[in-house]
Amino acid sequence: MAKIMIVDDAAFMRTLLKNILFPKGYEIAGEADNGAVAVDKYKELKPDLVTMDIVMPNVNGIEALKQIKEFDPNAKVIMCTAVGQENMVRAAIMSGAKGYIVKPFQAPKVLEEVQKVLGS
Repeated sequence: MAKIMIVDDAAFMRTLLKNILFPKGYEIAGEADNGAVAVDKYKELKPDLVTMDIVMPNVNGIEALKQIKEFDPNAKVIMCTAVGQENMVRAAIMSGAKGYIVKPFQAPKVLEEVQKVLGS
């Protein structure tokens, strides 16, 4: 099954995503609580997919996405966004994100987007 890295500055959001993905057979490769850590962990873990929060301290999700795509142009990243951040989502898609999911997370939508991006 695919290895997924979860990036969000809120621990409860990471736990929520793990509770949606893990029971469906996805391996949680790792977690990060900001964009700088996410880039380092991506290079180390080389997950099949990353879920990336947009608004985080230090390095935001869009900047982290750009750095990951520089390292690995084939990286598959799904952005996580709150309602009302459409402009940020557009910027993320233009920077190479493969899709997005909206908070609060709904399991069917999360799984649908993950399956779509992984092509499974």
